[in-house]
Amino acid sequence: MTEPNEVDILLVEDNPDDLELTLHALRREHLANNIFAVRDGEEAVEFLFCTGRFQQRNFDHLPRLVLLDLKLPKLNGLEVLKRVKQDPRTKALPVVVLTSSKEERDLVASYNLGANSYIQKPVDFDRFREIVKSTGLYWMVINQRPLSNTASASRAATQP
Repeated sequence: MTEPNEVDILLVEDNPDDLELTLHALRREHLANNIFAVRDGEEAVEFLFCTGRFQQRNFDHLPRLVLLDLKLPKLNGLEVLKRVKQDPRTKALPVVVLTSSKEERDLVASYNLGANSYIQKPVDFDRFREIVKSTGLYWMVINQRPLSNTASASRAATQP
C-alpha cells in the first residue's frame, strides 16, 4: 500500500480474498504504482473527503480511479457512489463498481447514481484477474481525464 496522499487507485473492498486478488492483478500488470485499500463505505467517504481518520489527507490529491464494491459494511457502495457523484469536487472522479451482485436493481441504481462502469466479479480466478487487468488498463492508461478534478469542478461551478 501507499501513503494516503499518493493514490492512483482507491480500492473499496471488504472481502479479503477479493481484495488480495484485485491487488495482485493490478500490481502484476504494473497498472498502478499507488493503490490504497479501505474495507468499508464509511472509510471510503472519509478517505475521499479528507475527514475522520483521513483529515490530514490533502483533498487536491484525489485518486485517479475508485474501484467500489457494493456490499460493504457501515455504508453501502451505492451510498458512497451517491456522495461522490453529488459533490462537484469529486463528480468527475471515475468510479467503477466491481461487485459480485447479480441484481438488476443494483446495476440500474449504480448507473442512475453516476457510476462510470459496472462490472460483475467473475468466480473464476483467471477471468477475475483478466477483468481487473482490462479495467485498470482502460482507466489508468487509455482513458483521458481532466488534469485536475477539483480545478475542473471549480471552473465549471463559476461559469454561467
